[in-house]
Amino acid sequence: MKMRVRVNGEDREFAEAATVADVLVAFGTPAAGVAVAMDGDVVPRGVWQSTPLRDGATVEVLTAVQGG
Repeated sequence: MKMRVRVNGEDREFAEAATVADVLVAFGTPAAGVAVAMDGDVVPRGVWQSTPLRDGATVEVLTAVQGG
């Protein structure tokens, strides 16, 4: 069974057992320099692998950008 999750404003489908880490893999996002929030709450890097996605959740993946 699939669930729908909105990632950075785009609706995506993931397997029922998907985690926050699976979102990063799906988007080819490097683990370094990235922050993740689900439904407005920051998800600490150490629990990405064990934090399940929820059907209808909103996930924001933010990448640090250097500049000045």
